[in-house]
Amino acid sequence: MVLDRLGDLQYDVLHDVSGDVYMTQALEEPMARYPLNLPAKLKQEAEQWAADQGVSLNQFILWSVAEKVGSLKQNLDDPAFPRITYRRGAAGQPMPVLRGTGIRIQTVVVAVQEWAMTPDQIAAEYGLTKAQVKEALAFYEAHHAEIEADLAAEQAMEKARV
Repeated sequence: MVLDRLGDLQYDVLHDVSGDVYMTQALEEPMARYPLNLPAKLKQEAEQWAADQGVSLNQFILWSVAEKVGSLKQNLDDPAFPRITYRRGAAGQPMPVLRGTGIRIQTVVVAVQEWAMTPDQIAAEYGLTKAQVKEALAFYEAHHAEIEADLAAEQAMEKARV
């Protein structure tokens, strides 16, 4: 549960399993204040996203934090692979990606299996370190069934489009 103040009202902000954030009834709990310093460029981008969605910057930041806390609560990250995290894909399903890059583990796997690229070539092509590529491949070995299921689902969707 995350709280937000809109005017003089406090709302319980929840997210469902798809990651959608929504607000429910007003609450009587006190709000906590936290000063936040953002790099100027990040603040400008957040303001633009907030404006595009028709919400205040405060509401956008609240939603962003609520979404991040919700994803952390899902405990999807594997502590054995600190360079890998999960991000929701276009279909709303969590996808493993290289932390800080947005490059999906599936992309690295396809590059090795279907395009016969070496880890050095993948690192150069995608602006990654060799350590990131090696960890992505090790993650694939440890989570083989999950990645293969994602690849199969993606291939089925591609065939359905044709």
